Amino acid sequence: MALHHSVVGLVCLLAFCLSVQGFSDRNRAQAKIKSLLEKIEDILSLVGEDTGHGDNKVLRQPATDPLYGYFSAVAGADGQIDAPELQRCLTSSGISGTYQPFSLETSRIMISMLDRDYSGKMGFNEFKELWATLNQWKTTFMQYDRDRSGTVEPHELQAALTSWGYRLSPQALNIIVKRYGVDGKIKFDDFVACAIRLRMLTDHFRRRDTSGTGHANFAYDDFIQVAMNS
Repeated sequence: MALHHSVVGLVCLLAFCLSVQGFSDRNRAQAKIKSLLEKIEDILSLVGEDTGHGDNKVLRQPATDPLYGYFSAVAGADGQIDAPELQRCLTSSGISGTYQPFSLETSRIMISMLDRDYSGKMGFNEFKELWATLNQWKTTFMQYDRDRSGTVEPHELQAALTSWGYRLSPQALNIIVKRYGVDGKIKFDDFVACAIRLRMLTDHFRRRDTSGTGHANFAYDDFIQVAMNS
């Protein structure tokens, strides 16, 4: 319990310092605080808290959550996993089903999608969020992969993206197919990579399109950060 109070106190101090210093990006500051809270929760669940009996620890494992076993098998002492560890975790979990396991590059952008503090790692709460999202995308992919070939055609990809609310021009769709397809066919791993990048780029754009006109201004460095982290 002492550990819990200590880390919560540190978060409160961080929040106060950010407000006093006039942090230039309030949304980013709030994201950092939220991410730190999630990481603290992950660490407490992995390392446990002192019971008051010497070095004995009570592990606060979410024993009823089957995902915890996959995550804890690869997580480090800090309760976080990086891209190679995430790749191993997802492969061992079998979430890809009969489809090809996720590549290291796709695992990297999975972490980027939820990496609110730009640490390059993912905690258990973020992992659970990712798991739910991947299952949704897998369900959509299977709806269009009717012959279970492990791929979807360009028109099926367009239908899937439209069902998610994206309205892309034929030119944009053509670029996506060339980027993620092989001979005009898109595998599940590439389908997920495409979904992640579209989600991230759309989120970045909407935050800057404050008037909702479909137009946004990007400073050069801002554009580079968005493009390289998506």
